[in-house]
Amino acid sequence: MLRTLLIIAGSISLILGIIGIFIPMLPTTPFLLLTAACFAKSSPRLHSWLLNNKWFGLYIKNYIEGKGIKKQIKIYVLVLLWATILCSVIFFISLLWVKILLLVIAGGVTFHILKIPGNRL
Repeated sequence: MLRTLLIIAGSISLILGIIGIFIPMLPTTPFLLLTAACFAKSSPRLHSWLLNNKWFGLYIKNYIEGKGIKKQIKIYVLVLLWATILCSVIFFISLLWVKILLLVIAGGVTFHILKIPGNRL
């Protein structure tokens, strides 16, 4: 029963992580790390699939092993994050408190990304 719940939780977390790639307000990394933890405790096959996935497997492995993220990827992520957030704040959001919330979230994500060590591969 626990195994099944962990697989379901890992799958939901994976879906949210993938959505987070395209929606900057949804954090990708925590969801992918939660997926890795759920799959590690429930299914060696799914855990192996996740860590060997061509799109985010190396990213998860490097994060778990403390190797970090390449500088170019950090720059790309931060430019995309701020472009999306600023576009939303300027053109699509009219409520001041939502604008402030989005900017605070972007600031928090920026701080988190900058604290991740650079890739030492």
